[in-house]
Amino acid sequence: MLTLIAFGLASAIADGQAFTCTPTRVWDADGPIWCAEGPHIRLHGIAAREMDGTCRPGHPCPDMGPIEARNILVRLLQPVRTGIASTGHVTLTGAPPLSCISYGDAKGTRTAARCRTQAGDDLSCKLIETKAAAQWWRYSYGRYAFC
Repeated sequence: MLTLIAFGLASAIADGQAFTCTPTRVWDADGPIWCAEGPHIRLHGIAAREMDGTCRPGHPCPDMGPIEARNILVRLLQPVRTGIASTGHVTLTGAPPLSCISYGDAKGTRTAARCRTQAGDDLSCKLIETKAAAQWWRYSYGRYAFC
């Protein structure tokens, strides 16, 4: 129990560490994804529109709108049930765990991570393939060129 509590309080998971994330909430298509185990994930090496429809300066800017893009991520997470919190976050119930690898701190309490579904699908690759997000070469170094 103590290990789980300490893990949940960590600001970011160390670079290179494998971890499990059971998604409970999502903000937009590149995250954060809140995990029942504690971490908040920012999907590594991709960028999506902000929920107000804008793109941050210096970030790649996909054409797809933010709600459609976020909903693609939610479908990829395969929750049993979804809802919308008063904060605007999509809440997820019954989503299966993801297998993730940390790329370290993504500012604040977020961990940059590459995550796979139980079926083996790479979330970042799927979001790029569906045009819900764009590859961010500054961070991905082309890792998603051959998804």
